[in-house]
Amino acid sequence: MAMNGDDLVKILSALGNAQRIRIMAALVPGRNYVSQLARELQMSRPLLHLHLQRLEAAGLVKGTLELSPDGKAMKFYEVPPFSIDLNPNMIVEAADSLTEHGNETESREGSS
Repeated sequence: MAMNGDDLVKILSALGNAQRIRIMAALVPGRNYVSQLARELQMSRPLLHLHLQRLEAAGLVKGTLELSPDGKAMKFYEVPPFSIDLNPNMIVEAADSLTEHGNETESREGSS
């Protein structure tokens, strides 16, 4: 996964929440739809949606909208394959590529 400093901030920020780690772990065995995932995690659907949006924005989960046989819209999520090699040199490279937007994102998201 090639990334710049802003991408790294977004990914680490998304992973910096225990609920989002649990969501990703629940999705590793395979894709699942929001209602079922909410039941499994004992989490409200609105809160789950917020966490999934954050994970999707960071590229850590992928959502697809599908129609059930009865015509009901169902949003499925899955964890696409990825690998992040976090090491000191990568952090130096990421720091060199940070933009002002990346710094603003970190400040805004620090309270999440």
